[in-house]
Amino acid sequence: MNFKEAAGVQAADVVTSGMKVGLGTGSTVYYTILELGRRMKEEGLQFTGVPTSEATEKLALELGIPLAELWELEPLDVTIDGADEVSDSLDLIKGGGAAHFREKMVATVSKRLVIVADESKAVAKLGAFTVPVEVAVYGWRSTARRVEAEGCVAVRRERSGEPVRTDNGNYILDCDFGLIVDPGAVDRRLKSLLGVLETGLFVGMADTVYVAGPQGVRVLKQQAGE
Repeated sequence: MNFKEAAGVQAADVVTSGMKVGLGTGSTVYYTILELGRRMKEEGLQFTGVPTSEATEKLALELGIPLAELWELEPLDVTIDGADEVSDSLDLIKGGGAAHFREKMVATVSKRLVIVADESKAVAKLGAFTVPVEVAVYGWRSTARRVEAEGCVAVRRERSGEPVRTDNGNYILDCDFGLIVDPGAVDRRLKSLLGVLETGLFVGMADTVYVAGPQGVRVLKQQAGE
């Protein structure tokens, strides 16, 4: 079992029958969703999921996981998702999979946000990974200039020479701020800009993180008052 699988499988234990569960997106939470599908078939686990991307929706349907729209289930009991970086204070950078807009919407209406990651994602402070910022297609170059004025280098994400589109049809700017001392302030400034729809900074949202490495899976919890 690889590190991602170890973290993803263990975190699935937080789901019990009757729960309303946000299903994240990415290569680590993929294993959580597989494990939840297995528990449904082999253990009789019953729950309803809300997917955060079209890819997650497809996987969940293939596994027979019942799904519903966010508005039908909120508030959710828990959302399980991955992250590109996790700081010592459990702040996150997400959006490497271009799903952070939907991920944040689902996480915001969840009673708990559980994150799964391998140890390469754990950092003292955020910033080695660029901050994904979802922006409207119209006037995106003007938006990028406003974003860069906040102290970063912003590059439109592309694949095979074509701009990456989110499931919402928007562009992603990957923004290099360097070491981020105050991620909450950066998030607020970016979201005040015309054309910016959402950022990949998840500040103060995660309460539990499963981090897998050579010594096993560590469970990190948000400290009271943080």
